[in-house]
Amino acid sequence: MPADLKADSLTKRYPTPGEPLVVLEDLSLEMSRGEALAVMGPSGSGKSTLLYILGSLERPTSGSVEVAGIDPFALDAGALAQFRNTRVGFIFQDHYLLPQCTALENVLIPAMAGAAAPAATERARSLLHRVGLAERMTHLPAELSGGERQRVAIARALINRPPVILADEPTGNLDRRSAETVAALLLDLYREENVLLIAVTHSTELAARFPRRADLVDGKLQFASP
Repeated sequence: MPADLKADSLTKRYPTPGEPLVVLEDLSLEMSRGEALAVMGPSGSGKSTLLYILGSLERPTSGSVEVAGIDPFALDAGALAQFRNTRVGFIFQDHYLLPQCTALENVLIPAMAGAAAPAATERARSLLHRVGLAERMTHLPAELSGGERQRVAIARALINRPPVILADEPTGNLDRRSAETVAALLLDLYREENVLLIAVTHSTELAARFPRRADLVDGKLQFASP
């Protein structure tokens, strides 16, 4: 069975007045649904850059990416936007919820790109129930705690049933208790939804929950022993 995500020989360089800054160097990765990987490394090591390239938010200098057999960088702008909306779910350190929308409406936003149907609303309600927010669906983000807002963001990432979930420091802005709750939910839901999950994090506590872990060192992934 082909991998749901395949990165081949990714390199990313940024121009500087001197030598180019090399962030990723000949990095390759293959993963399928049901797998989860935590990527660690110091600030500036390229963790977020790797995630953004895998999610087609940033182009590599060289190398290729395929998600569900699709090369996102070969798509035109409209098709690329549709690809991101349906094939990849993003969870960021900042929740990026729309302040004027309720929790339910925020979860539905990705589905509205295809005209939200009653089935989408029912799925959004189900996801909010599963993340423990059944009683908070009509609350605005300002009426939710930081951990609750991040749980809404997780539900939003899953609404369109993407095969790939990419999380950038998903517990980075949370207190310890909220971080533990969000981490547990993230790991439970990736299994229940049978998605591929990659999280980049500074948190050793979050990384320890993942079945696979790797450090990004000198532009390459160094995998921890099982």
